[in-house]
Amino acid sequence: MQKSLSFFFALLLSVSALAQTDREAYIKKYKATAVKKMKEHGIPASITLAQGILESGAGKSSLAIKANNHFGIKCHKDWKGKTFIMDDDKKNECFRKYKSADQSFEDHSKFLTTRDRYAFLFEYKITNYKKWAHGLKKAGYATNPKYAQMLIKVIEENNLSRFDKVKNYKDLVDEEASVAVSKTDSKYPEYLDKSTEDFHPISISSTNRIIYETNGVQYVLALQQDSWKVIAEEFGFYTKQILDFNSANKKTPLNPGDRVYIEKKNKKADVLYHIVQEGETLQGISQKYAVRTKFIKKLNKIKRNEDLIAGQRLKLR
Repeated sequence: MQKSLSFFFALLLSVSALAQTDREAYIKKYKATAVKKMKEHGIPASITLAQGILESGAGKSSLAIKANNHFGIKCHKDWKGKTFIMDDDKKNECFRKYKSADQSFEDHSKFLTTRDRYAFLFEYKITNYKKWAHGLKKAGYATNPKYAQMLIKVIEENNLSRFDKVKNYKDLVDEEASVAVSKTDSKYPEYLDKSTEDFHPISISSTNRIIYETNGVQYVLALQQDSWKVIAEEFGFYTKQILDFNSANKKTPLNPGDRVYIEKKNKKADVLYHIVQEGETLQGISQKYAVRTKFIKKLNKIKRNEDLIAGQRLKLR
């Protein structure tokens, strides 16, 4: 009997340690995303992280894995996206399905900011996670009567409230970016060494990829194992969308260190013109300044299939 009890307690400790490891990994992976949403929408990062941990089992739940749904948000009448059916309080309930975890975090923020029943929460200080926790329960976010206490427990056990006090989001991004760069720069060291001054991280994706910005347009740097399809799927796009963002097609090569824009480029640059260098292409210049090729062509009256000439002055705005 004593041996059985010892084994039982050892098993409990092992399961508890594993759960804590999962939580730590989840926090490390999504803390920057939670802080970003806090700055954009006014929801405490501690609350976002705690809800994500509870609702998704620290990213291990079937709903999180199969539907990228980290917050247990059901379809409701206004949902027009993909769905995922599973048993919850009732059988065959409809849950929202997302293309990526980032999309789930953004929708969670919009879910709270666009519904009247949550409006009173935004009267609370962003550092008062206890009021937010009790407020979420009061507003009916979850049916568990101990939901507020569960959130508070997760926040306090993992010191998540420290993220609510981040004043300069860039500091957190820079800290994370330096770690991410140290892990990935060996895959394209020459490229980074040549142009480090050109790269200024503004965010970290939920997959720990550094996001940069030029001319107000966000991009990432391709790694050795990347393809257009891999990056498209990572950020919740179709391959064609990523190709269009980058003035590329399926035959356009993607090399380590290449910029890959994850949103549509602008109609004009933040500089007046560019002097074409030997070997430069229109697509390459478009990538450098985050300006769509068709607008560069229009500004400079460039005809289809017309080659650029070294020394040529291109208007960019």
